[in-house]
Amino acid sequence: MSETPKVGFVSLGCPKALVDSERILTQLRTDGYQVVPDYDSANIVVVNTCGFIDSAVEESLDAIGEALDENGKVIVTGCLGVKSESILARFPQVLSVTGPQAYEEVVGAVHQHVPISVEHNPFTELVPPQGIKLTPRHYAYLKISEGCNHRCSFCIIPSMRGNLVSRDAGDVLSEAQRLKDAGVRELLIISQDTSAYGVDIKYRTAFWEGRPVKTRMKELCEALGELGIWVRLHYVYPYPHVDEIIPLMAQGLILPYLDIPFQHASKRILKLMKRPAAAENNLTRIRAWREICPELTVRSTFIVGFPGETEAEFQELLDFLEKAQLDRVGCFQYSPVEGAAANELPDSVPDEVKQDRFERFMQTQSKISQAKLQAKIGSRQIVLIDTVGETDAVARSASDAPEIDGVVHVSVDDYDIEPGDFIEVDITGADDHDLFGVIPA
Repeated sequence: MSETPKVGFVSLGCPKALVDSERILTQLRTDGYQVVPDYDSANIVVVNTCGFIDSAVEESLDAIGEALDENGKVIVTGCLGVKSESILARFPQVLSVTGPQAYEEVVGAVHQHVPISVEHNPFTELVPPQGIKLTPRHYAYLKISEGCNHRCSFCIIPSMRGNLVSRDAGDVLSEAQRLKDAGVRELLIISQDTSAYGVDIKYRTAFWEGRPVKTRMKELCEALGELGIWVRLHYVYPYPHVDEIIPLMAQGLILPYLDIPFQHASKRILKLMKRPAAAENNLTRIRAWREICPELTVRSTFIVGFPGETEAEFQELLDFLEKAQLDRVGCFQYSPVEGAAANELPDSVPDEVKQDRFERFMQTQSKISQAKLQAKIGSRQIVLIDTVGETDAVARSASDAPEIDGVVHVSVDDYDIEPGDFIEVDITGADDHDLFGVIPA
């Protein structure tokens, strides 16, 4: 009998792409393939690419080239796959190219080029009910929709992933329950636009465990809150109905954490970006949210050096930071992306000015973030343990999403804890990004 065929897998890009990779891997394992972590033992390699910004495109192209050099049999999928002609022009030996969410095509290509010739018994080689996960056992990304209805001028995601397509709420909640049953203690809710969930299917009523649940953000959050684990919202646009979610956070049903990509504060720049909402409205609503839920953490991202951005408009952005007092902030220098409408805008900002504004932005926000962390010294926090060493553990509080926010360093000494445990920690110190604490005696 022939040996079980082995598939190598390279997953690049955002958490949404990671979920795509998990789905492909789950199907391959179900079909009897073995997934391996190296090129040498793999019979074929799948590269799930990212094409959001130029640096991501280059990383993806480098990964394809490396896989071809090291293995020779390569299938390409993901966001960059929508540019199949340019990929095949550069790498004609690639066996197959597909775009994002093309699960069946990827699996079909693997079957075509490395067919299963061994007898496979799915009952003795069980895939876990939650599927194959690329995250640690205690947290998982839960994707509730694909695509986006916005046409932000700096973004090409809709051209890659299409318009909004929401998953049925019953389907989402069933997956959430399977993940919890498998030991997941934190669900990270992701999509291109979490606030728009269900709008494409007119908030259709679904069913979960025999009861009706509308396919809408508030009802989904209410149901997820019943699972008794952490639920963290990402990629939330500041639509008015987000106000309805804040009381759920104040009640402890979902984490008091909002990841909202504001992108700028100048009304004119936001209009050029084709972004929804105005900065003044955002400030008013952030204040109102904090009145309802004082422990709310707001994380955001911004772009500096967008075409036409003046010094006065950049100063508006700095003023917004001072007034908003956001907890966690990321910043990107604008760079043109092939196919984005913003490439046609006049008055590009020189690179040295972008760099200067980036540094001033980060300096302003750093002071705010430091003060926020210092204010937590002396408090008691519930944290989720990520890793455990001999003398200390790395954990996260409700304010910390994995890989993008800070962590809590915990002195553990003789305490018996393991990843996935929730524990209480007294915060004793802070630096620019992280907190330090001890387990109460």
